[in-house]
Amino acid sequence: MSTIALITGANQGIGLATATRLAKDHDYHVIIGSRNSAAGEKAAKAIEAEGGKASSIQLDLTSDDSITAAAKTIETRFGRLDILVNNAAILLDGKDPKLSLRDMLTRTLETNVIGTACVTKAMLPLLRKSALPRVVFVSSRMGSLGLATDRSTMWYAIDYKTYDASKAALNMLALNYSRELEGTGARVNVACPGLIKTNLTQYHKYGGQPEDGARRIVELATLGKDGPTETFSNSEGLIPW
Repeated sequence: MSTIALITGANQGIGLATATRLAKDHDYHVIIGSRNSAAGEKAAKAIEAEGGKASSIQLDLTSDDSITAAAKTIETRFGRLDILVNNAAILLDGKDPKLSLRDMLTRTLETNVIGTACVTKAMLPLLRKSALPRVVFVSSRMGSLGLATDRSTMWYAIDYKTYDASKAALNMLALNYSRELEGTGARVNVACPGLIKTNLTQYHKYGGQPEDGARRIVELATLGKDGPTETFSNSEGLIPW
């Protein structure tokens, strides 16, 4: 049976690029997690049209009912989950001047941290049924405490406090869920895709292509049993926590 991989927020951008690479280059069955069911189904059909194995599930990180239903669907159809890529995220900083700091933090943390934690928790029983569970949390160098005082970074002078805080929290979540999966042989890692032209970054003119952002995620999602775990890295190497 194929390796089963769930990618959240996979109907577009880096998530879709990751799903496509896992399906085409590694022959995995990818599950497109998407808040919008129609968009998820469209993405899955596009991968299938290119010869890959794919399906989709409706997955809204802000809805416990949606998360529970998604886990049940995967259990019923596949009986296990081999790979979870926590990719879905939002970035609200600087986009809506009418949005209060409290609302921006609430909405950002609800998706990037709380929702991701709830999805991971729901998938733990399925991951434990895998011979080699792998979990990748898609984060950002902007959430690195070690780089937060580095004035040479391109984002140092830009106010991204909400997004940065959510990614720093996400990094801690990854380490906590690694501990919860201890003894299973799981590889749990954090990946920074870099600045990529996606809807999240408003297609930043200096960004790379989604395929570039997917590279390190795919590498971590396809690790063998002796691969690294509890790391934070991008395609260039390790990033300080």
